[in-house]
Amino acid sequence: MADLGLAVLISGRGSNLQALIDACADPKFPAHIVRVISNRLDAQGLDRAVKAGIATTVIDHTNYSARAAFDAALSAEIDKSQAGLVCLAGFMRLLGDDFVGSLENRLINIHPSLLPAFKGLHVHQRVIEAGVKVSGCTVHFVRPETDAGPIIGQSEVPVREDDTPDTLAARVLEAEHKCYPAAVRLIAEGRVDVDGDRVLVDGNSVLANNL
Repeated sequence: MADLGLAVLISGRGSNLQALIDACADPKFPAHIVRVISNRLDAQGLDRAVKAGIATTVIDHTNYSARAAFDAALSAEIDKSQAGLVCLAGFMRLLGDDFVGSLENRLINIHPSLLPAFKGLHVHQRVIEAGVKVSGCTVHFVRPETDAGPIIGQSEVPVREDDTPDTLAARVLEAEHKCYPAAVRLIAEGRVDVDGDRVLVDGNSVLANNL
């Protein structure tokens, strides 16, 4: 099977990008990053990409008066990169339905909760206020609805009595850095199928929740 090319979309510091860079540095990892695209010129993740010798592109959303125009520019850049899989890694722009639909089952995201619980923003504060005992992260295929789509894998972390949003966020982020490359590996190895709203790994839906 050919090595899977990844386009990684970022807006900020790029810690999940770094996790993917580190994973792809292993010759046995079945994917490589062909392009890092940011909507912000000052995104720290661009420096990580340059240091790793990865091509970068900045598509500044403020230069576009309409979301559709921005999405079109983004789509053209992804097409030019010939990426087989697009990974959202802290990309802080809402994407239009047409863009998402054009990349169905080729566009993935990581979210800092155990979806479908705690979609949206301010996740860790909401988790603590809700009194739940377990949180974590989820890698999923992207659908037009925010933080929705078939779940590829999840990693759990405990919520401790003395947690603050920052301490919980740090623990979840550590899990993200393992979960995201693991999910990409499964896809790159051809072990993932989408069956309606479910992801099957090696034909089994149970394994999808165990990264």
